[in-house]
Amino acid sequence: MMGWPGAPNLARMAPGKAMERENLHSPREAAKILGISYPTLKQWIYKKKIRTVKTAGGHHRVPESELDKFLYRRGARRPVPERRATFRKISGRNQLVGRITDLKIDGLLAQVTLSIGGQRITSIITADAAREMRLKVGERAAALVKSTEVMIVRP
Repeated sequence: MMGWPGAPNLARMAPGKAMERENLHSPREAAKILGISYPTLKQWIYKKKIRTVKTAGGHHRVPESELDKFLYRRGARRPVPERRATFRKISGRNQLVGRITDLKIDGLLAQVTLSIGGQRITSIITADAAREMRLKVGERAAALVKSTEVMIVRP
């Protein structure tokens, strides 16, 4: 699985769990991804609001799974018109912002999986739509849920 640009793909050991592979980010990278200031992220680390792992040199690294827990809140602090300005003008208000974790294009269809607040949601869209939106693993996107349909929206 690809990660964010420049993110190392390192193995980490979680207490009481088997070793797993996960992309880790420096605090500056994590702050940028979440749309918050670096000092704010450092405070979250010190107050244990966000979990980190430490390198051998004692530097904090933020796992993508932790970022996923906060990513859907990224724009929540701004007024509604500003939050929606980056997305298409659509009547549906059920836009769930997350990160693309998996993208499979085969024939006429594409399967897009988003990580939203630590949960996964999958949508089947046309391969042409996925190519037109230039969807890539690791990028932000929104799932638009309308009745039984789930559509992908690109900022």
